[in-house]
Amino acid sequence: MKEILDQAKKWLSPTFDKETNKEIQQLINSNSTDLADRFYKDLEFGTGGMRGIMGAGTNRINKYTLGRATQGLANYLTKHVKKKQFKVVIAFDCRHNSKKFAKIVANVLSANNIKVFLFEDLRSTPELSFAVRHLNCDAGIVLTASHNPPEYNGYKVYWSDGGQIVPPQDEGIIHEVNSLDFSEIKFDAQEHLIEFIGKEIDDIFIAGAVKNGSLNDEIDRKNLKIVFTSLHGTSIVSIPDALAKAGYTDVHIVEEQREPNGDFPTVKSPNPEEPEALKMATDLANNIGADIVIGTDPDCDRLGVAVRDTKGNMKLMNGNQTMAVMTNALLKKWAHEGKINGNQFVGSTIVSTELVNKIAASYQVETKVGLTGFKWIAKMIVDHQDMDFIGGGEESFGYMVGDFVRDKDAVTATLLACEVAALAKQKNSSFYEELQEIYVKNNYYKEHLISITKKGMDGAAQIKQMLSEMRNHPISEIDGEKIESLCDYESSIKKNLITGEETIIHLPKSNVLIYQTTNGTRIAARPSGTEPKIKFYFSVNTPLDTVKNADHIEALLDAKIQRIIKEMKLN
Repeated sequence: MKEILDQAKKWLSPTFDKETNKEIQQLINSNSTDLADRFYKDLEFGTGGMRGIMGAGTNRINKYTLGRATQGLANYLTKHVKKKQFKVVIAFDCRHNSKKFAKIVANVLSANNIKVFLFEDLRSTPELSFAVRHLNCDAGIVLTASHNPPEYNGYKVYWSDGGQIVPPQDEGIIHEVNSLDFSEIKFDAQEHLIEFIGKEIDDIFIAGAVKNGSLNDEIDRKNLKIVFTSLHGTSIVSIPDALAKAGYTDVHIVEEQREPNGDFPTVKSPNPEEPEALKMATDLANNIGADIVIGTDPDCDRLGVAVRDTKGNMKLMNGNQTMAVMTNALLKKWAHEGKINGNQFVGSTIVSTELVNKIAASYQVETKVGLTGFKWIAKMIVDHQDMDFIGGGEESFGYMVGDFVRDKDAVTATLLACEVAALAKQKNSSFYEELQEIYVKNNYYKEHLISITKKGMDGAAQIKQMLSEMRNHPISEIDGEKIESLCDYESSIKKNLITGEETIIHLPKSNVLIYQTTNGTRIAARPSGTEPKIKFYFSVNTPLDTVKNADHIEALLDAKIQRIIKEMKLN
């Protein structure tokens, strides 16, 4: 505790403003337990960048932690990128303080003689990714905490390719940040180096989204009834315009959730993975007989898609199902246009469904599989510039269509989902039936995710212990199936638990474990990179002979997953 108190007292110095001094002194005087959580560590870059609760302290998002991250980025650019004039573009979402934080970040960059393009108001993360390359910038920054609770904010850094930073840039920037004292941050802006941008970028971005998200010119887009909700987030400034530009006229917006609001007052969590978050939208869809519901998270990089099942009920697709349907649609388009020649690939991640790999293989297209996070899919595009990237996604409700945006992109993905639904409706089918046909061809794959929250120092220790136990004392059987292999991405070793044979995993190290049985059942575990959680991913599959039997097979697979969860004592 003395070490934490010593750290806290540093924030009483003149380096920090009086408001910060006062906040920390009050915590010290009250002997608050909150003090330990604020200072027991520094915020770190995870799979989604730096994200945390707002407030004073090294483990919080504030003027100084953001300033130090930005000063570290400026120092890295100066030392490692050989240019006379650097350029960085900044965007921010609807969260509390995002606009203020974005200006602070712009001030620090300009104080370091870096040209800044700052969006005039809230904009989506995919538009930021697009703007990095469009404006020929060296880096990009977005202030967002995605779907975290209202007290959070965050900071994601993008590189010149439009993707989030990966090695060696991330490690180099982190080194610069960690070597900085807060007193070294330059906060005094050179205002002439800050240029505000807006509609001129919006128009080009939306035009690109419409072009990339379209399947063909023969789709009757006026016949698809769409319900859309932005869940109080930034997508309201882009998705309605993109749908209109594409030709969708029967679009119904959930008015109660239209206004951007960092409190997200109508939902427990602005997370499109949760059926509860989309309840207003699905209720509206049922009232008006809509075909499809689209909901996006606060920074508009992830989307939830709900469609009617064979009984006419609205059903939220999970991220694996949506990416399977979207990937299949893109592959079918590329095949129809005669563009598949063995030089194409789709992207996925180690915790996402292997159904996508099977779909791609049926079109003679390779699936490249990376670590969790779209930055690794963006890196695939950079590493394989001689190949065509068709599309890619991961289970966390994100998808990227082509490479004009180098991150998950709910704008273009919304258009693609609507294209699939509209085209299927023309053929007297549906989005849901398209998925069932994929299962018939490739096996019925069912995935399930459990997230267990463990907050603070004690929680972090518990998560570490859970993974250590799974790593050092591997299970040998689950639900009557022998465990065939254990992939440990931290040690980069895949071990066959039946033969004892070990092989090297050629991916960057990551704290992820994946068990696979002889029958193809998979169980993955990893700590969240952005929240105090440990995540368990379950995947089971079995053949499906006909769409008529889909409900029966799904029930069997659901029951199997529940047995596994019970056996692992996770419920």
